[in-house]
Amino acid sequence: MGGNVQESEGSYVSGWVALPLWLAGFAWALWQIVSPVVYRHMPPSVAGILAIPLLAFLAKGFLVLQPNLAAVLVFFGRYVGSVRADGFFWVNPFTSKQKISLRAHNLNTPTLKVNDRAGNPVEVAAVVVWRVQDTARALFDVEDYQSFVHIQSESALRQVVSGRWYDGDAEGRQSLRGDLDAVAQLLMESIQEHVGLAGLEILEARIAHLAYAPEIASAMLRRQQAEAVVAARAHILEGAVGMVRMAIEQLEGQRIVTLSDADRIKLVTNLMTVLVSDSEAQPVLPVGRES
Repeated sequence: MGGNVQESEGSYVSGWVALPLWLAGFAWALWQIVSPVVYRHMPPSVAGILAIPLLAFLAKGFLVLQPNLAAVLVFFGRYVGSVRADGFFWVNPFTSKQKISLRAHNLNTPTLKVNDRAGNPVEVAAVVVWRVQDTARALFDVEDYQSFVHIQSESALRQVVSGRWYDGDAEGRQSLRGDLDAVAQLLMESIQEHVGLAGLEILEARIAHLAYAPEIASAMLRRQQAEAVVAARAHILEGAVGMVRMAIEQLEGQRIVTLSDADRIKLVTNLMTVLVSDSEAQPVLPVGRES
């Protein structure tokens, strides 16, 4: 059998049609065995004796499938189709039947240590929801499709993480932490590309754990704190400058006091000290010339 096997529908009949026929044959065989002994005191019928193992062999063809289960049929090493419907069926007893689940499966990847695009080691794990789409390819194109999706999911996760920055580039783009929806979509597409060979469908993939590796976590935390302090200082400074400008404009506009250049410098210095300083300041504010 070559590679790239495509799923096809197998041949079967309803089990509720085959079962009455089988029971009728079993009743006939039993009668052929019992009746000569009981009524004619003769040996059992050879036909009845031979019919019992034949009926036992034919009983191997009965197949029961629950919803979201399929059976892959192989006739002497050759794939002859799959039964995806749920119910009671009878198939060729010479075929081997292997059941396979079509239900959705959850996969939790182990926590991996991966370098992001900046080279910083991060710990990352993902949750992947998948199911079998093509039963023939899942069984015949890969050795073990469950192990295959596990390994390929880890590979795709490494690929996605290594192509992005943890907090984004200089402009905050392509962030692992900030663009979770985009990362999830990219991860799902990447895993689907990896497992398409096995006839599997990825329903959902998302990051379940994301953090800096322990060896750099404290340093990165201090950097984030420093960036937050710088951003807060910039915001405070911007507000302080606006308040000083407004104060000078109101003092001079309402002719409360006349300020020289030196007075403006002292006023600005003291106001900025009060507004920007972390500690309480008590400056002396000269607001006019001495007479």
